[in-house]
Amino acid sequence: MMGFAPLNPSYGPGEEIEMSRSTALVAAALLAFAAPAAAQQYPTQPIHMIIPFGPGGGSDIVGRILGQALTERLGQPVVIENRPGVGGTIGNEQIARSSADGYTLGIMTAGQIIQAVMLKSLHYDARTAFDPIAQVATAGLMMVTRPDFPASNVAELIALAKQKPGKLVFGSPGFGATQHLAAELFKQTAGVDMLHVPFRTSPEVTTALLAGNVDVVFETVSAVLGQVQGGKLKALAVTGKDRFPAVPDVPAAIESGLLPGYDVTTWYGVFAPAGTPRPIIDKLNETLVRIVAEPSVRERLTKAGVVVKSSSPEEFAKMMEGELDRWEAVRAKAGLEKR
Repeated sequence: MMGFAPLNPSYGPGEEIEMSRSTALVAAALLAFAAPAAAQQYPTQPIHMIIPFGPGGGSDIVGRILGQALTERLGQPVVIENRPGVGGTIGNEQIARSSADGYTLGIMTAGQIIQAVMLKSLHYDARTAFDPIAQVATAGLMMVTRPDFPASNVAELIALAKQKPGKLVFGSPGFGATQHLAAELFKQTAGVDMLHVPFRTSPEVTTALLAGNVDVVFETVSAVLGQVQGGKLKALAVTGKDRFPAVPDVPAAIESGLLPGYDVTTWYGVFAPAGTPRPIIDKLNETLVRIVAEPSVRERLTKAGVVVKSSSPEEFAKMMEGELDRWEAVRAKAGLEKR
C-alpha cells in the first residue's frame, strides 16, 4: 500500500498481518494528531468567500460584513467573489467543486438550499454537498412597490389583485428564490393570482420595479431598506409574524387579518464544501459566533436590516432540512414543476 513499508518476506503470515495492522494504527494516530494541529495553524493563506448573488443584495451585505470581521480575527484576507445566477446555484456549484480545505467558504441563504426543491438539473446534491458552519442572522422580507402604485397596504394589494387576476406582476431574483416562494405563499394564502417575472439579482429586480416593469417585489429588508427610507420605494408590509426592528413602522402582513398563518423569514449562514475537516469547521464556527456577538458587528448587521442569530453546525443543518420540507409543500401546492 502506498506510504507503507514493504513487508519482509522472511516473516511468517501472522507476523506480516500484525505488522500491517500496527502500521495502519500508527498512520491513523498520526492523522488524528495532524488534524487538530492543522486547525490550530489554520488559516495560513487567504480565504475565498463566494457569495452566490450579485452585489447589493442581502447576502452580499452580510457576507462583506462577515468577511471584514473574519479578516481581522483570523489574520488572513477574506476575498469576496460574487457569483450570481439561477437562484444562487451557480455559486453553490463552484463551492461544491472546491477543495474541502477551509479556504473556500460560501454564504448560504434559504433561497439557495431550497433549489433542491425547485430544480431537477442541479449538478450537486444540496443535502450532501456542503458542510454547514454557522447560521449568523435571520431577516424578514418586505413587500415593496413604487410610490405611485395604487395599493398602499396588504388589504389594498389583495383587493387590486382580485380585481385584475393574473395582471399584477411580481419580480424576484430568480426562480425558486425565497423571494419567489414568499410571493407564491402570499398568492396561496390570499387566494389571488399574480404573474411572476424572475431576474438574476436583487438590484435588477429593484430597477425593474422603479421602471414600472413589475408591480410588487418581496425582497429582503437589507436589499431595499435604503430605497424605502429614501422614499424611492413604498413598503406595504414585512412578511414575518412580527414587525422588523429596522422598519418598526411597517406592519407585518399578518396584521391585515387577511393572511392567516403567513410567516416568511429568510436566513444567512456560512458553509463549506463537504468533507472540510471538523476541527476547521469548529474553529470557524467559534470565530463566527464571537464575531456576531461583538457590539460593532451586531450594530452593522442590524442597520443592514438583519437580526443576529448564531448556531452550532448541527443546529444549522437541522434548520436547513426543515426548510427543504416546508418549501417542497409550497412548491407542490403552487403547481410549480421542477425545472
